[in-house]
Amino acid sequence: MNERVVFRTSAMSWLLGLGILSVFWLVFSDGIAEIVKSWEREEYSYGYMIPFISAFFLWQQKDRLELLPFPGSWVGFVLVLFGIGLYILGGLGAVVDIQAYGFIVALLGIALSYTGVQGFKVIFIPLAILFFMVPLPGFLYQSLSNELQLVSSKIGVWLIRMFGISVFLEGNVIDLGAYKLQVVEACSGLRYLFPLTTLSFIAAYLFKVEFWKRALVFLSSIPITVLMNSFRIGAIGIMVEYWGIEMAEGFLHDFEGWAVFMSCIAVLVVEMALLAKIGNASRPLTEVFGLELPARTPEGVPQQVRSIPTPFLSSALLVALAAGVLHFMPERVDVVPEREDFALFPDNLGDWHGKHSRMDQIIIDALNFDDYLMSNYVNSDDQSAVNLYIGYYGIQRADKVPHSPRACLPGGGWIITDLINKEVDGVSIGGVPLVVNRVIIERDGYRQLVYYWFSQRDRIVTNEWMVKWYLLVDSITRSRTDGALVRLTTLLRPGEDVSLGDRRLRDFAEHLAPILPKFIPN
Repeated sequence: MNERVVFRTSAMSWLLGLGILSVFWLVFSDGIAEIVKSWEREEYSYGYMIPFISAFFLWQQKDRLELLPFPGSWVGFVLVLFGIGLYILGGLGAVVDIQAYGFIVALLGIALSYTGVQGFKVIFIPLAILFFMVPLPGFLYQSLSNELQLVSSKIGVWLIRMFGISVFLEGNVIDLGAYKLQVVEACSGLRYLFPLTTLSFIAAYLFKVEFWKRALVFLSSIPITVLMNSFRIGAIGIMVEYWGIEMAEGFLHDFEGWAVFMSCIAVLVVEMALLAKIGNASRPLTEVFGLELPARTPEGVPQQVRSIPTPFLSSALLVALAAGVLHFMPERVDVVPEREDFALFPDNLGDWHGKHSRMDQIIIDALNFDDYLMSNYVNSDDQSAVNLYIGYYGIQRADKVPHSPRACLPGGGWIITDLINKEVDGVSIGGVPLVVNRVIIERDGYRQLVYYWFSQRDRIVTNEWMVKWYLLVDSITRSRTDGALVRLTTLLRPGEDVSLGDRRLRDFAEHLAPILPKFIPN
């Protein structure tokens, strides 16, 4: 029988590790700063606690780690290389989310290059928790927020109607007659979803039961959040109906949010208690959930100092080399092309005569564009009308990107009944044929035909994912991220064939195309 040996980390390894962390700070400082900045937002405010929680769980594994020799792993070196590559790519493309994930990946690589596979298995989950402190990419956040607003509104209205209250739902607006509840982004449930998802992941890690039960605890945080947030919206509607609009404002509104989150945690605890009782090994929750401290090292056990693994030394040199390259790399400067402001956009486009209008400030703040145009044009021949909206972004970032109509139209109560890609015959912008998303939407018996596209530098793009790809490519190769969303909308009269709407929008687009490059540079 082999004698038990306790492995110790040498002083040189500690010094080298501290040196790597210091250089890490220099290499990844911009990405780290962006992560910390995101914690100022309420839905990510729990991020401040994540590094401390991760550190505690790492220390918790001390007794298991001291039994392992740490041979290192070249896979860790590859991960460090990949993480640094992601970081540089994100920096060149001005995509801070990629930089943030590059930092976490490189950190995991450093750990793997030192501990080796067996040791890394012990600390993987404590390190993986760090991913929860990184914000979602902006376009994913916006899409998720829009979907949750719609789902929460529908379930909330269903609850209100259960109490016999007459209510009308139009997208994200709950109309109670005397008062309208606007289910805005702040009410989407993301302020509960992100912290509860993080908490459920930690709870699943501490829940010492079968894997399927732990996976269920983690995944269930999503429906729990949606249902509880919907209950909150419904409860606010009911209280507004009986006790006035004060129930939806001020302290009570904030208190309801806190109460809902605490209720979500309570549901999660009850769920784990029930799961602990299921199966052959039925045990109380107190036996399968806890924060055990690491066992003390037995006295008199032989100790052996770990040697410094070669992959770890190589990773350290790689990080130092990256620090030097990034230090001498010229600072990236965004190129914002000259253009004319939409204030100078013509009111007359052939037979089309327009009138500019203003958006509400709350919408302007949400869309976060640099310049915009909202005009209603009427054809002098048949009095048909087309609404033109353009949102322009000189520099696109995580929180400054066009909102896709595919996600926003349902929020206004419109139902998308048809959506196809369509090339507009005979129309091109800057020599590029015009291809649009052609959408038919309906609401309350009315139909509208919508054309929209993303004008991205010298490209016309209809796919939201390709917009992100070209944004990254052009940011690296041309230092440009400017672009715009262009949307044309026309009302289809009762019984009117859609082809007439197509003809109307094609005619308008034909007059619009020649002047667009002055306002949206190629």
